[in-house]
Amino acid sequence: MTNSRRLVFPALVAAGVLWGTTVPLSKLALGWMGPAWLAFARFALAACLLMLVSRARLRSACSPAILISGAAGYGGSVLLQNLGIERTSVTHAALLIGATPVLVAITAAVLGHSVARPLAWAGFAISLVGVGFVAGGQGTGSTLAGDGLVLAAQLVSAGFTVSQARLLRGRDPVAVTGLQLMAAAAAMLPIALTTESRPVSAPPGAASLAVIGLVLAGTVLPTTLFAFGQSRVSADVAGAFLNLEPLVGAVAGTVLFADPLGPIQLAGCAAITTGIALSSFQVVRGERVLRSAGAAAAAVSRRRQAPGGSPLGRAGQPAGRDRLTQHGTALRRGAASALRGSRQAGSRPARQARPGRTRPKLAGLRRITSRRGRKIVRRSAAEL
Repeated sequence: MTNSRRLVFPALVAAGVLWGTTVPLSKLALGWMGPAWLAFARFALAACLLMLVSRARLRSACSPAILISGAAGYGGSVLLQNLGIERTSVTHAALLIGATPVLVAITAAVLGHSVARPLAWAGFAISLVGVGFVAGGQGTGSTLAGDGLVLAAQLVSAGFTVSQARLLRGRDPVAVTGLQLMAAAAAMLPIALTTESRPVSAPPGAASLAVIGLVLAGTVLPTTLFAFGQSRVSADVAGAFLNLEPLVGAVAGTVLFADPLGPIQLAGCAAITTGIALSSFQVVRGERVLRSAGAAAAAVSRRRQAPGGSPLGRAGQPAGRDRLTQHGTALRRGAASALRGSRQAGSRPARQARPGRTRPKLAGLRRITSRRGRKIVRRSAAEL
């Protein structure tokens, strides 16, 4: 396994944990600027950093599909999410994000990209039940409209996640992410100018730190890590790691914002957690099995190929039964040619031409230790 393959799952785990900080950080930053301005500032600053790092690869990564997907996927989903966070509690928004892996799996199945296993679908269904509990049990600071906007944001994000695997193929993940974030910032700017007032006052200390955290820990690092992982695994495998986001956000909302958790919210949180465990276990296990099978096949292929490209494997053994058949056929043809040549020349008996002309063939076949190989040698010698 290459080093890049070893880093796929740690990268996806880190992305899920870091994205879990975006809901509480957005709640703090929304106290200073509106949802559209926050999305614009977040994406513009993050895009500048990523494009600076990958400036040599931007030209090859740029395409209309990349820019459109970034404007709709990042820009549309985060704008809807900010509008929802403004109208609901941090804990509610974070737990409702747990519907994202379910939506990713459904979208991937509908579009024919991949189909999850039955155990994963059971986990997705349990997570949806938990989402319903959370949305139905209204707590302090939460509204049905806010919860609906957060769910709509996750639907857009799921479609973007499924399409991203195709867009990343053959392109640098950092360059693609930087271009997509810049397109998202360009799409958010006219919306911010026409619908919201500019943030003219100096930002409070907590709000300014929240914006910096959103740019670095909530955007630059997780989007790059997730794009790196998604370029090497299927959409439903990558989507399973998004289950870490609601857990981190819910804990932060309870600890930092004192969001109450009643019995209904606790039941929903337990259902979401159970669904996370089932869906993540199945898809990660399936990916490991496929990866192990690929490594085993590559090892067998390497053993069957000699260093010089010969079809013989270890100790000169033929790679398969077809190799034995080919060597037996070559032996018989060589012996017949030797007999014909000696009879035409008339200088030596046919029996005298056999040992010298066929010795190289027989020497090569002495290394065959299988029963079938020995039978071929004996039958070929009898024909001589």
